[in-house]
Amino acid sequence: MNLHNPLTDLPAANQLPTTVPAEAPGTPAQRAFREAVAQVEGLRQRLRDLTQEQAEARRRYWQQVGPAAATVVQARQALFPLLENALLLGIFSRLEEQQLTALIVGNARALQERFGEDAAEMLRKYAPRRRADADDDEPPVQAPEPAATGPAEPTLPPHEQAAAAAQARRKTKQQRAEQAAAHAARAAEQQLLRNTKDLYRQLARTHHPDLVQDEATQQQRTQLMQRITEAYETNDLYTLLQLLSDTTPASAADDTVLTRYTQALHQQQTELKQQLNELKYGENGFSGSTGKKREQEIRTIKRHLRAEADYLLHVTQLVREPAGLRQLLRELAAEGHHTL
Repeated sequence: MNLHNPLTDLPAANQLPTTVPAEAPGTPAQRAFREAVAQVEGLRQRLRDLTQEQAEARRRYWQQVGPAAATVVQARQALFPLLENALLLGIFSRLEEQQLTALIVGNARALQERFGEDAAEMLRKYAPRRRADADDDEPPVQAPEPAATGPAEPTLPPHEQAAAAAQARRKTKQQRAEQAAAHAARAAEQQLLRNTKDLYRQLARTHHPDLVQDEATQQQRTQLMQRITEAYETNDLYTLLQLLSDTTPASAADDTVLTRYTQALHQQQTELKQQLNELKYGENGFSGSTGKKREQEIRTIKRHLRAEADYLLHVTQLVREPAGLRQLLRELAAEGHHTL
């Protein structure tokens, strides 16, 4: 008995009509530019997520340590208004003001990197940033070529002389390779700076508040210029391109310009990946220990934190008066320290 199979009535799979994926619109330069933008945004999001995760891990860790950590955090936070007020007095020399700024920045980084506290506002206000009108087009400075290696020590046996000469040659090649890598990195950095500088100038010419008379529009443009300047000072090419796209779509830009911006975005991808690796594995990375090791570590940390809290209390008393603050600055300078 033959049973009818309805599936046999269907056309073969290779006979079914297939939908050809539509090619992304735009020229190859426009597509490469959009892909580079998407990759930078993905890396930026990963960096934000990892930063937040590590900050949360730090906070949980210090909560386990107990009140000693909270005391140090509160003492460091209490230093900010005192140091900022000292900068406003106008009685300190330029060198002393630079030392005060370094104290504020170091204090903010200690709170952020050690304890996971949010100190971004202080870093934005006082961390060293490039001036918007600085000249970024200076040629890179090359390190001098290593001096030619002389003959091996004649008093050594012949085989040791040969080994010493070979080692000197290997060192010279390594030095040259390191110099070449440093020069290439510097050239890439200069190219990125030139791109951000060109974009900054273009945006400033378009959005500067002095170009309009309406007060409301001036306020809007002032806020926008603050964003533009901050992005420029931090070499944030991605944000500058986003701001530019609000007025000039990518489709309207010349392919040569887009190719140049795409190359700069690739450089920014490299920098973001380096930041991710440093955050994961560098000295500012954080992975709390567990078990008995953590218990022993916490006992040691508590002792250190109590000593740190006592020191910060002493510093707080000093910085309330100009004479005491000058004494603190001299002591730190004498010990070769820029931060607490």
